[in-house]
Amino acid sequence: MSTTTTTVPQVGPATYAPEEPGGDVWVLNFGPQHPATHTTLRHVLELDGERIIGCTVHIGYLHSGFEKIGEHLNYNQYVVVTDRMNYVSPMANNICWHHACERLFGIKITPRCKAIRTIIAELARIQDHLLGVGAAGLDLGAFTAFMYPFNARESIYDLFEDVCGARFTTSYTRLGGLMQDIAPDWPAKVKQVCSEVLPKAVDDLETLLSRNRIFVERTSGVGYVSREDAISWGLTGPLARASGVRRDLRKDEPYLCYADNWDGQGASAVSFKVPVATAGDCYARYQVRVAEIRESLKIVEQLIDRIPEGPIDVLPGDKKTLPDKSEVYGSIEGLIHHFEQIMTNRGNEAPVGEAYGSNETANGELGFFIASDGGNCAYRARCRPPSFINYQCFPKLIVGHQISDVTALLGSFNIIAAELDR
Repeated sequence: MSTTTTTVPQVGPATYAPEEPGGDVWVLNFGPQHPATHTTLRHVLELDGERIIGCTVHIGYLHSGFEKIGEHLNYNQYVVVTDRMNYVSPMANNICWHHACERLFGIKITPRCKAIRTIIAELARIQDHLLGVGAAGLDLGAFTAFMYPFNARESIYDLFEDVCGARFTTSYTRLGGLMQDIAPDWPAKVKQVCSEVLPKAVDDLETLLSRNRIFVERTSGVGYVSREDAISWGLTGPLARASGVRRDLRKDEPYLCYADNWDGQGASAVSFKVPVATAGDCYARYQVRVAEIRESLKIVEQLIDRIPEGPIDVLPGDKKTLPDKSEVYGSIEGLIHHFEQIMTNRGNEAPVGEAYGSNETANGELGFFIASDGGNCAYRARCRPPSFINYQCFPKLIVGHQISDVTALLGSFNIIAAELDR
């Protein structure tokens, strides 16, 4: 596996022991209503002066019970809930949910669907990283470094709006396919965005942050995670790779166009590097995310002119898949078929069994476990959200740091609270 490494000097974890254990200890609530938490997270900090000697995290402020909802909606209806789990890159959640469903049903999607899903997954990764890195800079006072990538993200929203009609809550995938096919001019729009808009935004971002003295000093050595600890905690994504853990599901457990022969005619897998750093601090996580944006652009460039022709849905006309929109709008049979699939839960009976499907998303391994009793809804639906797993080490890492380091560490985690509150 090809990798890139950073040259940030490795700094050991901060340690602190109060001189007087029985001295004054202040308690400070950081959140839940705090701009640097980005959402509703609460940290109860125990302070000895400006130094943090203890941290207790509280989640649940956004609890929506999305796993339980998965046991009451069928396999197509539930995709609208996945949008709300990670509202920064909802397309990635759509793809992962139906990836797990298709494993349960034993469905192999078409080559055209694979290519479109792969392109969209990489655009979602870029979308997530741009906001994550930009917001991390904003938390440390770099307002301009937030506006440049945030503006570029709008062009990705435009692309998503073209394919599904929605910018934010997309709900684009379907069991065995997609909601609808891409327009003929969509690939040209993607190429324009990925060649002109996004590279310049990343260049500007690096110019503003990579050698910015304030940003470097506030992130280097903060929140150090060793390779061994990253593995022990089960960290995935940029957090793990910034600590030297060379794991990426796109390489280690290939799916979609990351696997060889993805079109059934011998097509080779897309080529890309997995950025890996060794410093294990906030600055290394920033570097890994920026490098991943550039690799995602390369993946999109390789695929955008290789999208196969053919259907986007497997087995057109099969009662387990949605009919083409032309049938829905042009025939009573197609309209009835669509109504039964979406509104009445008919035709989606899964085989008895269980399945787990996972994708490499912007924050790490996102997975869904589904248990079926043969009905048209999951008997049990569970999620492995990367933010929930990654967040567990925050209370340990922040001890010994100062209050101002909370924003730097939290920003490097890119926590999405809706993934915590299941």
